[in-house]
Amino acid sequence: MKSCILLLFFISCSAIPHLLLAATPEKPNVIFILADDLGIGNVGCYGSDRYKTPNIDKLAATGIRFTQGFTAALCGPSRALIMSGRYAFRNGSTNQDACMVMPISELQLGQTFKTAGYKSSFIGKWGQIPGEPDEAGFDDYLRFKGSGVYFNKQPDKPEQYRVNRKELKLGNKEYMPDIMHDQAVEFIKLHKDKSFFLYYSMSHVHGDILPTPDSPSNSKDLFGDNILYMDKLIGKLVAELDAVKLREKTLIIFMGDNGTGKGQNELSTIGGRNVSGMKGTMLECGGLVPMIANWPGTITGGEISDNLIDSTDLLPTFADLAGVRLPDNIVFDGQSFASQLRGQQAKPREWIFNQLARMWYVRNAQYKLNERGELYDMSGAPFTETLVDTRSQSAVAADARAKLTIVLSKLDPAGGILDHGDGSGRHAGKAKK
Repeated sequence: MKSCILLLFFISCSAIPHLLLAATPEKPNVIFILADDLGIGNVGCYGSDRYKTPNIDKLAATGIRFTQGFTAALCGPSRALIMSGRYAFRNGSTNQDACMVMPISELQLGQTFKTAGYKSSFIGKWGQIPGEPDEAGFDDYLRFKGSGVYFNKQPDKPEQYRVNRKELKLGNKEYMPDIMHDQAVEFIKLHKDKSFFLYYSMSHVHGDILPTPDSPSNSKDLFGDNILYMDKLIGKLVAELDAVKLREKTLIIFMGDNGTGKGQNELSTIGGRNVSGMKGTMLECGGLVPMIANWPGTITGGEISDNLIDSTDLLPTFADLAGVRLPDNIVFDGQSFASQLRGQQAKPREWIFNQLARMWYVRNAQYKLNERGELYDMSGAPFTETLVDTRSQSAVAADARAKLTIVLSKLDPAGGILDHGDGSGRHAGKAKK
């Protein structure tokens, strides 16, 4: 009798961990893909008239496409937001140059996954944030110098890049995006039986725009060629996940780091219309970017979300998914949207904040208020934004102004670390002309 009781006891005890595990949300692998200078007018599923992105569109069709995802309007400040979960007036990442000298301790993303026991890799563009990826918690990395690295522009001046502290030079027939892809695939295969995080910071489609390996010799649209090649690489990466049977265990988030670059903006139309703003501007599409989440078996698919998303939200979302808590002694500005990814009810953001240099605004679903006290009606976004006249504003506009004024007052960006650059967000320590 005692033996039977003991046997039942051990069976019951051995079942408890499995019950607890079943009740705990599964920790996914995470692949975060950041395209460079890719705006909403460059992506098929966002309505681009000119550019085709079938693989990205498929991720959207089987995932969630966010229509209100915002980040900073330039590369460095945007990447600082993503990796720190904190606004620029808190850590000083108000312009490109300042981002490079902000404390490396601000870069919490890699450390967060390390704390959770994940293996992590950073691949691609790093140069506009401080230190090296391994100093910021990444186990594996490939980083190149500068932006828009593809082929060597001059055979006698090869592009330099670094793989896990080893200095390398790009061969004259080598294509950096393909080298990055191979590194990503190698990392995934090596860690397919463990939890992993891959931050894939692409070269595409930052200038200088060069022919791709697939470009016809007489191509009339090199920018379009580059978008197609970027999309092809994303399709190949998804195929690799399928090959190692990791698709349902892997969350993919794809987004742009800021709006379309100046040289390509005029052609990046949606429904025959130009969008308001581009890279480097505080207009809508300086910071409104394509953002897609795909997680088969967890995300239903075919969802379109107009919830406001701020790129500071990525860090707390990833921490939630990885099952770790962010440090209590640091003020984080992000709000996790992990519940939405799991199909659960969650309270969406009421506003997002955006800053570049000493320019900023806070935006809700319909209005935005900037540092000059100007209120804009955003009901025509992403194509138009209309300045609201204080003398003839509606009751709805007056209410929005009052609420957004309170938000800015509480944030107090003017009371934080102020920008001392040229006012463009591109340079530090230079007098404004």
